[in-house]
Amino acid sequence: MYLGKNNMKIFDYGKYSAANWNGKIISYIARIHEFKGRQGLFVQQKPSELTKLIATAKVQSTEASNKIEGIVTTESRLKRLCSDKTTPRTRDEKEITGYRDVLNTIHESHDYISVNASYILQLHRDLYKYSEKAIGGKFKNVQNYISETSPDGRSFVRFTPLAPYETPYAVDSLCSEYSKALSDGGVEPLILIPIFVLDFLCIHPFNDGNGRMSRLLTTLLLYRCGYYIGKYISIENKIEKTKHEYYDALQSSSLGWSDDNNDPSEFIEYFLSVVLAAYRDFEDRVDIVGARHVSGAEAVETAVRNTLGRFTKRSIMELCPDLSRATVENALSELVRKDIVERHGTGKATYYIRKL
Repeated sequence: MYLGKNNMKIFDYGKYSAANWNGKIISYIARIHEFKGRQGLFVQQKPSELTKLIATAKVQSTEASNKIEGIVTTESRLKRLCSDKTTPRTRDEKEITGYRDVLNTIHESHDYISVNASYILQLHRDLYKYSEKAIGGKFKNVQNYISETSPDGRSFVRFTPLAPYETPYAVDSLCSEYSKALSDGGVEPLILIPIFVLDFLCIHPFNDGNGRMSRLLTTLLLYRCGYYIGKYISIENKIEKTKHEYYDALQSSSLGWSDDNNDPSEFIEYFLSVVLAAYRDFEDRVDIVGARHVSGAEAVETAVRNTLGRFTKRSIMELCPDLSRATVENALSELVRKDIVERHGTGKATYYIRKL
């Protein structure tokens, strides 16, 4: 273990400047840079169309990041909470509303939120400002553990994070080293960001909310480095849909962390694949919402033809955020009638498959 003051763990990101990353990581970074450049042009050329994506992304991010932790509410309540048209009723809704507020803060003020322990504590405070839990804005005061359930149903400790007394110094060291490495420019930011997130999760600095805070910090770090994809496409939603791969990558990349002997490659690769998928979705959705003089039915058909495999009414509504639920339902029914798509299941279990 790399130790600093009073044998506390500190971090050395300079060592990654000489690292040889695998071909997939290098390819992902190159593709993301290409998409980032094109996104800048879209933002200049189609600003009004992109505002439609922002509202959808905020709702998806708030829902997905909380859903990963088992914090849920109904779809209608979620939308009303995210649009600030109602007040939270349940414990889950209070935590969802806190996430909404922190996400809005990051969207609006990322340039003014430095990466340091003080700001992280303030963001965590706001995450819990509607909650009865008296833990917001405070580092953990009891040892926490990352547990896992085996196939036979037994629970066991997979990873033991730092002890409470080590945490404040470790977070200070983490933030300082990240900022120094970013300023030095010797390591690609798209490498530094997932390493920071991995280290943050291994520290596990709070009694609760570590996963959600890590995803909020992911958005913050991406924004501060000029990667604004999370504003239009939910990164959290991509993670929630691939959460098994997410946890597998975290587990693999945290092996040996306590001895400063872990390899972050698998988590970096996973992280970059999610960011790249978001950029790809962004271009698809811009094409749909930016189409001029196109009817709702035509927009839905375009979205369907851009979709592979199974899809739902909700997934099409996400691709066409300016269309009403009734318009999407009617368009899908017409596509079924024309034998372009097949409908399967009933009620909430309904899904579609494109035939042509």
